[in-house]
Amino acid sequence: MGIYNNIPLMASFAALILAQVLKVIVVLIFDKRIEMYRLSSTGGMPSSHSASVSALASSIGYIYGVESPYFAISAVFGIIVIYDSIGIRRAAGKHAEILNSLVEEFSHLWDEGDKPKALKTLLGHTYPQTAVGTLLGVFVGIGACRVNIL
Repeated sequence: MGIYNNIPLMASFAALILAQVLKVIVVLIFDKRIEMYRLSSTGGMPSSHSASVSALASSIGYIYGVESPYFAISAVFGIIVIYDSIGIRRAAGKHAEILNSLVEEFSHLWDEGDKPKALKTLLGHTYPQTAVGTLLGVFVGIGACRVNIL
């Protein structure tokens, strides 16, 4: 019995990878651009944070039952991660946007090579991105348990 037989862990990783691949596909469909860097980026549709933790919690709930302490731990962990991705990380991205615009506006104050680099703004998630990521994770988690393919 190796780590690869750990269905909740593998479901969580599968949901994370699937969400990251879907980010590239969503940008391709809606923006008609191929942005391969989305495979390793934060933010965007769907939320890989939400997909990963919801796959973990749903597969644990399926295997051990929703009354188990394992499910309780994974559910609380998932809620914290999802809350963080919507709230704190999204706020940090908005702050980065404001700081980037201020740096641009005051760019005349810096010498050419000393201008600060732009901060990353796509950090957190919107409610729809989180909802889709959560649904994706639940389907992957339960699906992995039902078919036991992972």
